Amino acid sequence: MSEKMRVAIVEGDGIGREVIPAAVEVLDVFGLPIEKVPLELGYGKWEKCGIAIDDNDLDVLKSCDCVLFGAITTPPDPNYKSVLLTIRKELDMYANIRPIKPLPGVTGVIGRSDFDFVIVRENTEGMYSSIEEFHEDVSYTKRVVSRKGSERIARTACKIAKERHNDLTIVHKSNVLKSDNMFLNTCREVAESENVGHRDMLVDAMAYSLMTYPERYDVVVTTNLFGDILSDMSAALVGSLGLAPSANIGDKYAFFEPVHGSGPDIAGKGIANPIAAILSMKMMLEWMGRQKEADIVEEAVGRCITENITTPDLGGAASTIEVGRAIANHVREMLDG
Repeated sequence: MSEKMRVAIVEGDGIGREVIPAAVEVLDVFGLPIEKVPLELGYGKWEKCGIAIDDNDLDVLKSCDCVLFGAITTPPDPNYKSVLLTIRKELDMYANIRPIKPLPGVTGVIGRSDFDFVIVRENTEGMYSSIEEFHEDVSYTKRVVSRKGSERIARTACKIAKERHNDLTIVHKSNVLKSDNMFLNTCREVAESENVGHRDMLVDAMAYSLMTYPERYDVVVTTNLFGDILSDMSAALVGSLGLAPSANIGDKYAFFEPVHGSGPDIAGKGIANPIAAILSMKMMLEWMGRQKEADIVEEAVGRCITENITTPDLGGAASTIEVGRAIANHVREMLDG
């Protein structure tokens, strides 16, 4: 990364306003050529302005190389336009990538740490097509599966598989949802053309298998809704949604966010876990080609957990600010040492 990168910093709502500053504090330690562009989006803006994201906001996002994003509160109001869906579609970030990797000293619901897999989720169509009808007694949402969408997410998954263990699992429900035949067949064709080993599983069987035998999987590719559910479920394997990062990647733009929501029940209490946001920032560094810095962030996170400098969800007594500062200090020590 030779030229200065423009990074939109969107804290969003709720605990996003606490965890993103912690991630930025860690990022700042490196002193990289990055221009940070703060931008207000979300429910807080909607309350003030009547709109959560507007065309000017999209222009700012498109003027940046990538986005570091906190969390958004989405109210049950049909007039509220989803910020995340809008950004994904407008910036055509079609691949949602969620690594499921245990951290040192933390075990999830199955008490094991012998797994390391990545869920690659189609991000722009499926059940999140935004093609909907609302009537007094019935509502409709159109599920869209296109060859283009299926092919490009399959190619993304195959690229990641080649960098890992060349093992791809295609997840679908084609026995009931006939539109999934296009997704399944397209993914198979791409995997064969890329010489990537592959198999397929029905989504319900996959949910059970991930919770029982997660070590069997390397790269999982699936449609939008299934990927959303499976990746949130898989966060239980690593111990907390507060540890789960994600990336939204397109051909031109990228967007990095913790998997967790805005946590209005704990917002402002200083107890939100910033690690998912910090690991999302680590994924941003990887996307920028800064692997050395990304590895340092991951090691610093591990050191903090080992020292039990953690928030209450991990059994610690540290605040959001204290955890972020401790990780930043570990990064500083490694750079100096």
